[in-house]
Amino acid sequence: MSDHKNTHKHRPNDAGLNGTEKSGESSNRPDRQQGHGGCCHDRGWWEDRSRTQKILIGICFGIVGIGFLFLCGLVVMLLWNWLMPDIFGLKRLTYWQAWGLLLLCKILFKGFGLGNSGGWRDRKRRRQLRRYMQENQPPAREAPTDP
Repeated sequence: MSDHKNTHKHRPNDAGLNGTEKSGESSNRPDRQQGHGGCCHDRGWWEDRSRTQKILIGICFGIVGIGFLFLCGLVVMLLWNWLMPDIFGLKRLTYWQAWGLLLLCKILFKGFGLGNSGGWRDRKRRRQLRRYMQENQPPAREAPTDP
């Protein structure tokens, strides 16, 4: 490892230079602060984005999300059509039948609730089981001593 130190210091007079301002002029941009791993603004990453950038990011995430949902139905359909007809002699599924199967599995195995409501019930059930096991645990026996 080299003992190279970062000699590039932040100069307050050059805080907002973007090519249109003179060296002595100040900008409305907030000063940068040195943090772990580089320069950081006082505000967070999301707040530094313009409204247009935020909208474009949202659209991109929406497209990726829709693509992921499409891929889930496709994977179920391909796996079913690859395995089930040969193993169990069942009929092949269409894409929308695969989506119906996904929805049926969600209803049967996860319930109707939205969000993480099942996680809370599971934690409560585990906590009750742990308490029950601690209360009903037999007393520990001492190891026999050799005479």
